[in-house]
Amino acid sequence: MLRFLAVALVLGVSDAARPFLDYPDTGAADVFGSLANDNFNLPPVDDIVGLPDFQYVAEQHMNVSAYTYYRNGAAGEWSYRNNLESFHRLRLRPKVMVDIDNIESTLPTTILGHNYSAPFFIAPCARAGYAADSAEVSLTRGAGAANVLYVVTDFSSVSKAEIQSAKTPGQNLFQQLYIDPSNDTSILEQIRLAEAQGFKALVLTVDSAADGNRHRAARYGVGSADAAYSSITWAKYDWMRNQTSLPIVPKGIQTVEDAIMAVERKLPAIYISNHGGRQVDGSPSPLEVAIEIKKRAPWVFEQIEVWADGGVRYGADVVKLLALGVRAVGIGRPFMFANVYGEAGVSKAIDIMLREVAIDAANAGISDLRNISQAHVDLDNYSRNWGM
Repeated sequence: MLRFLAVALVLGVSDAARPFLDYPDTGAADVFGSLANDNFNLPPVDDIVGLPDFQYVAEQHMNVSAYTYYRNGAAGEWSYRNNLESFHRLRLRPKVMVDIDNIESTLPTTILGHNYSAPFFIAPCARAGYAADSAEVSLTRGAGAANVLYVVTDFSSVSKAEIQSAKTPGQNLFQQLYIDPSNDTSILEQIRLAEAQGFKALVLTVDSAADGNRHRAARYGVGSADAAYSSITWAKYDWMRNQTSLPIVPKGIQTVEDAIMAVERKLPAIYISNHGGRQVDGSPSPLEVAIEIKKRAPWVFEQIEVWADGGVRYGADVVKLLALGVRAVGIGRPFMFANVYGEAGVSKAIDIMLREVAIDAANAGISDLRNISQAHVDLDNYSRNWGM
């Protein structure tokens, strides 16, 4: 016990002492310039090599309040940081001498019965207009061109009609919702409008019970888009489900108990998320929640579609979540930052992730993403070192 406490103390001290990195030092400053340059211009989008590059460029390019709206997390931002760092604690178990020639052909997946080209999607993030005048239109067009799912935010910068008009033929969009659970009339209006506008599913945010405690955002007056108390209960969800034929997916699942509850209620899918670490500091990373479910109720992944977002920056992050049983992986902030280039940036971000997921899976000795399993990650080592 004393040895455990000593190790925990050392880890805690080293954690506090380490620099707080939003993105790694892989040479972006050397190539693109730095904040000290008052005449910073967007570099050619073709020079972007990874999703973290978009954040680096956006920080130099956007005004500080707009950038802060995307970047901020709750309180001391430890959950924001943990979302990023938890992926590097879970190791892959690369297999060699494996035929991986056809790995790219296994990228497509189905999400709620709709066919998409990738096992990742653009997660709902409010106010895309802070990065570009084209706002959610460029996200829609970029997603449509690549046949990647885009879950449209409730708090969009442009109208839902504009977003729908930007779709490519055959493109399916899902609609994220914030609701006032005490106002059934308003909820019904939201549902009917989403139906009329052609959205194929509703993604109900359930992890925003109260205003986020966001110190960084408060300094610039760009706090939570949803600041009211919201007591969304399972009874309210059941009532909503009886009002529409659209599938309703709760976004913000953070415990194995709630995942089991969703299966028992025969929900179409669950969405593991801690709101990008923006609601309550100390919430687990979505990767940690997926691990908890895998260890305590692995059958959940067999009986319900599981989606997850939070801290995803690399193809290997997607591969790790898929190995745990997640069906589709959401990516939020990186697409908001990529949107400083408009549609070209969104398309570039999608291309980067398509390539990274494929080559990282190949290098891990995964021949078919449809058959990926827990055997491709080292859960035992994670448990020994991180207590899960």
